[in-house]
Amino acid sequence: MKIAIFPPNSLILADLVERRGHEPLVIQKEIKKKVTDPEIDSPPFNITEEDPIRGLKYAAIEVPSGVRGRMSIFGPLIEEADAAIIMEEAPFGFGCIGCARTNELCVFQLRKRGIPTLELKYPRTREETIDVVNKINNFLDELEAQNG
Repeated sequence: MKIAIFPPNSLILADLVERRGHEPLVIQKEIKKKVTDPEIDSPPFNITEEDPIRGLKYAAIEVPSGVRGRMSIFGPLIEEADAAIIMEEAPFGFGCIGCARTNELCVFQLRKRGIPTLELKYPRTREETIDVVNKINNFLDELEAQNG
C-alpha cells in the first residue's frame, strides 16, 4: 500500500513503512525528479512557473505562492495515499517544518481523505518510542489484514 507520512520527509517514518513492504509517499522522491529534470535551470530553486498554478487545486489563490508551490508537491502525494501516518509535535530534526500553514493544510487534507490514519505524538522517552514503533507496526498489520 501507499502510505503518506507526515512530516513528509521523515526518514524515520519512511524507513519503518518501507521495512514492512509498503511504499512511503515522501517528498524526497518528488524533489529528486525536480532537481534532475533538465528543464529546471537553477536547483535548488527548483520551482517552475506551473507549480504554484498546480497548487491552486489544493489552496486558494489568496494563499501565498510558497504554500501553493509546496502543495503542488504534497497534494498529489496526499491524493495517492491509501493510508497515512501523522507524527505530531515532532522536533525540527525529525522532518521539515517548512511552512506552518502548509503543514496544517497537509494534515487537514489527509484527515479529510477519510483513509485509515494513525496519528501519534512524537515520543520523548525510550518507552514511548517502543510504544510508537509498536503502534505503527500494528497499524500496518491491520492494513495488510484488511487488504489481504
